[in-house]
Amino acid sequence: QVQLIESGGGLVQAGASLRLSCAYSGRSLSGSVMGWFRQRPGQEREHVARIGWNSGRTFYADSVSGRFTISRDGSKNMLYLQMDHLEPEDTATYYCAFRYGLEYVSDPAEFDDWGQGTQVTVSP
Repeated sequence: QVQLIESGGGLVQAGASLRLSCAYSGRSLSGSVMGWFRQRPGQEREHVARIGWNSGRTFYADSVSGRFTISRDGSKNMLYLQMDHLEPEDTATYYCAFRYGLEYVSDPAEFDDWGQGTQVTVSP
């Protein structure tokens, strides 16, 4: 059974930085894709960033490209999201998610396992 536990959310001012962490346990990470998604109030969950665990290739939503950086630490089974130059529009609950398969998939519905989420609030 896969378990994902996010941490690192909080309340910050616009322009600040936060680093989210996701601790993973369960099935092998080999061949997997891990991603960060977010959900704003009243909106659907959306892709933020993802990484191919074997390849290390990264993919970003246009809205965060150049500000956010996804990374992994295989020795610790950890996934990270470094968020810089935060904007009020980044306010959301952030989730990490896991799937096996192709790296080009970004649809949340295609991800199999999810964490409980961590809240990020950015004040103007």
